[in-house]
Amino acid sequence: MELSSIIPHIEALIFASDKPLAVSDLVELLNNAMGFIEDRATEDQVNEAVNAIKEKYDSEFYSFGLFQIGGGWQFLTKKEYHKTIAQLNGDKFLKKLSAASIETLSIVAYKQPVTKSEIEQIRGVNCDYAIQKLLEKELVVIAGRKEEAVGKPLIYCTSKSFMDYFGINSSEDLPKIKEILDYEITEATKINREDNEENENPTVSDKEEIDETRVEEIKDEKPEV
Repeated sequence: MELSSIIPHIEALIFASDKPLAVSDLVELLNNAMGFIEDRATEDQVNEAVNAIKEKYDSEFYSFGLFQIGGGWQFLTKKEYHKTIAQLNGDKFLKKLSAASIETLSIVAYKQPVTKSEIEQIRGVNCDYAIQKLLEKELVVIAGRKEEAVGKPLIYCTSKSFMDYFGINSSEDLPKIKEILDYEITEATKINREDNEENENPTVSDKEEIDETRVEEIKDEKPEV
């Protein structure tokens, strides 16, 4: 199978799709569309074709590019044009999640699968409204019930839309909490140490100036003979 013959078809499929397409999806769609019998496209060929398309649109001449997101590939506008295209939909386009929703979503993302009572235990408040909003926005899904718990409560997980929304491919791409905390502690210590060094440890030139000043003071204090 010639790579040049399948690249335009893969590019068209990704462009026309309203959701990210995984390589396996592209292989199936491509082979179904072109009716290959013996010379069928393989995942390796499709991966190579996708990389070629991505390299093409990575050029600064394009305002959009090919991005891996939500477990698949999708054409998206590059981030430097966000403010420009935001004008098309105004406030609706820029609407953000509430603080309560973000807190609840964060717990689900890091603790999933998790029950409502477990979320409330961490947040310390009722989460019915926040969970309902996240379900409506399709950022969270009901993944079943916790069979071993009393009452078999529903358990929640993040959805594929969650990955699309935040531009990640899986929950493994989420920043590790320990890494964030370690970074913040390191930065804080570094800043404090620099401040202390500036205040408590004079530089060589500062010491020279102090010594010279003291010499002048001693000369002034020396009694005349």
